[in-house]
Amino acid sequence: MTTMPAAAAAADSGTPGRPVHFEVLRPAPGDGSTRARLGRLDTPHGSVDTPTFMPVGTNATVKSLDPDDLDEIGARIILANTYHLYLRPGHERIARLGGLHRFMGWDRPILTDSGGFQVVSLGDLRVIDDEGVTFRSHLDGSTHRFTPEHSIGVQEALGPDIAVAFDQPVPPHASTRAQVQEATERTHRWAERSLRAHARADQALFGIIQGGLEADLRAASTRFAAALPFDGLCIGGLAGDESAAQRGEALDVVVALLADDPRPRYLMGLGSPPDMLDAVHRGVDLFDSVLPARVARNGTLWVPEGRLNLRNARFLDDPGPVQEGCRCRLCRHHSRAYLAHLFRADELLAYRLATCHNLTYCLDFMARVRQAIAAGTLPDLVSETSARRVQKHPSDAPSSDRQAGAEGG
Repeated sequence: MTTMPAAAAAADSGTPGRPVHFEVLRPAPGDGSTRARLGRLDTPHGSVDTPTFMPVGTNATVKSLDPDDLDEIGARIILANTYHLYLRPGHERIARLGGLHRFMGWDRPILTDSGGFQVVSLGDLRVIDDEGVTFRSHLDGSTHRFTPEHSIGVQEALGPDIAVAFDQPVPPHASTRAQVQEATERTHRWAERSLRAHARADQALFGIIQGGLEADLRAASTRFAAALPFDGLCIGGLAGDESAAQRGEALDVVVALLADDPRPRYLMGLGSPPDMLDAVHRGVDLFDSVLPARVARNGTLWVPEGRLNLRNARFLDDPGPVQEGCRCRLCRHHSRAYLAHLFRADELLAYRLATCHNLTYCLDFMARVRQAIAAGTLPDLVSETSARRVQKHPSDAPSSDRQAGAEGG
């Protein structure tokens, strides 16, 4: 296996001919006050300022929104799901219709996950072996087989800007050390096979770091993935059943080892703004989650003061916007009372307006985080946010960001 510096240099996305280019515009300060950094990810379909959040378009759509909505809320990159698109409508059909960008009418960057999280979350519907995973579709019970080679083939057919290596994640807190070690070692073997299978020159490939909450396994997985010529590095197996403190300890292990690595760092499945802020502070660049859109469809709206449940009767006569000064279409044009009515009437517009708000809130929050990094004030923002969070939520409860399973966002 090549050494980390050599592999990192080989994977430097600034090298001519690489499909993506990642540039660190403002590195973490030398005083150690934060590991946060500003960056820019250039792809064949446009540039993305980092750190940023990627809305999840599980089935080639962010639920209830169209591409114009996504553009308006400020999304610059979205995630689509390999497992779901493979099952329906099929990657070969999407390829025949011109690829994922054309199929969904989105001309900005797309990242597809490998399908590994959805496949291994099927429980009794799947069997894992060293070659891959055999599973039954959650849609119709039909039997299918995913291997690293097949996952890469599906993603090449879909045609996103960034594909992801096939892996085996496990719940970090609920898994034994032996289970974590077995899954991590299998992920490493699948990473090498994913690299060998990947041949699409206009598509980047990110590798995945596993290791659960075991510091030595997480460190070994970081060294292994970083020594391979991936275009970026995903941090997997978190944003599940672990606490925020446990996640932070795992991130500190990973980021310390990647301090001199030129590639983007992507923490998979995290979407709560305070959690993302903590991860940015620890050195992470990219995030995704179904959480903001999912809670919006349940009537939960995020505001700087916390959360509003628009299904609560107290909002039925409230003429004010969900959030004063918010630029989203809900807050510009409609009242809390109107949205509360739409939810009670089961009107589909409620889902669109609420989702627009929560995703706008997330993306504006990340813009504020980038401004703080640029101004050198991120540690102050972290302290302020942590103080407010402790007052509202004194318990350090496990995260549930990734509990989407096979059903998607």
